[in-house]
Amino acid sequence: MKLGVYNAILHDRSLPEAIEVVRGLGLAGIELNTGGFLPPVHIPNRDDVLASDAARDEFLGQFEGTGVSIAGLNCNGNPLHPKPLIGDAHAADVRRSIELAARLGQDRVVTMSGLPGGEPGATVVNWVVNAWNSAALDVLDYQWDVAARFWREIDRFAADHGVKVALELHPQNVVFNSADVHKLIELTGATHVGVELDASHLFWQQMDPVAVVRHLGELVFHAAAKDVRVNPEFARLNGVLDNSFRRLSADEPRTNLGGDEWANEWPKQSAWDFVALGKGHDTAYWTEFLRALREVDPAMWVNIEHEDVSLSRIEGLEVAARVLRDADAALDA
Repeated sequence: MKLGVYNAILHDRSLPEAIEVVRGLGLAGIELNTGGFLPPVHIPNRDDVLASDAARDEFLGQFEGTGVSIAGLNCNGNPLHPKPLIGDAHAADVRRSIELAARLGQDRVVTMSGLPGGEPGATVVNWVVNAWNSAALDVLDYQWDVAARFWREIDRFAADHGVKVALELHPQNVVFNSADVHKLIELTGATHVGVELDASHLFWQQMDPVAVVRHLGELVFHAAAKDVRVNPEFARLNGVLDNSFRRLSADEPRTNLGGDEWANEWPKQSAWDFVALGKGHDTAYWTEFLRALREVDPAMWVNIEHEDVSLSRIEGLEVAARVLRDADAALDA
C-alpha cells in the first residue's frame, strides 16, 4: 500500500514544512486540501496552477527530491447545500479540484456526496436519519433526485479529465453507507465516482470497514486511516446519534464551514470520539483493513487523518504512523 497524511492537520505550517513532517514519519504522500469546508492552505495559487505551466511546475518543484509525493486532492464540503453561498461554492471547488488533479498528474479527488434541503426552496439541509414515515421518504426522493443530477454531471466531467472522485461515507450526507453507494451508481450510471473508505465513520455507525471494502470492491478508490473509540458509559445511555453539541460563540475560536455555518463544540460526555490509530482498534485490525484494500488495489493511497484532540498535531501523527507502518509490514510477515 501507499501510506500518507491528509494535510489539514498541518495547515499551521508551510507546504515544505508539512512535507518534511510527512517524510519524518516514514510516509510517502500528502493529500492536499483544495477547497470545500477548509481553505486550500498549501495550494493558495490554485487558479494560477490551472492557468500557467510555470506556476504548476513551480508548485510541483516543492516535492522534488523529498521522497514525498501528492497523495490525492481533497475538497470535502457540501456541494448540494441549498444555500448558493455554500452549495455553489463547494460544487465549484469539486470541479476545480478535478481540473487541478489533471494538471498535477493526479487521478483521485476526495469529497462528500452532499446533502440538500428537504424540499424545493429550502434554505437549510435536512438529514433523514430513519425514514419510518412516508413524509421522510418524500424528502429522500427529492434529495436523491438533486444528488443524481449533480453527480451524473460530475461523473462525466471527471471522466473527461481522467480523474476518479472518491466520496467519503460521512453521515449527514445523502451517501453514507454501502446501500447508498450502490443507489448512487445505479441512478447515475457513474464510472468515475466511487468511495473514499474512511473507517472512522463506519465504526461509529456499527459497520465493519473490512467487510465494506470487500463488499464494495472496485468502487473503493481511496482510503483514510482514522480511528474511533466508542465510550460505552455514555453510548449505552444516549446512543451514537447523541446531539449534545454546543454552539460556539463568535468570540470563541471556531471553524467556518462556508457562509454562516460553523463547527460546534464536541459533546463533553461523548458516546464516541475520533482517536489516533490504535486507540480504538489495534494494529491487527488495521492490518486486516490494509489487506482488504490491497485486494482491491495494491497501489491505493491510505492517508492518516488526525482528529484526536487528546494528542498534539505531531504526537497524533506519530502514534498513527507507527500503527499504520506496523500494520503494513505485517501484511507480508
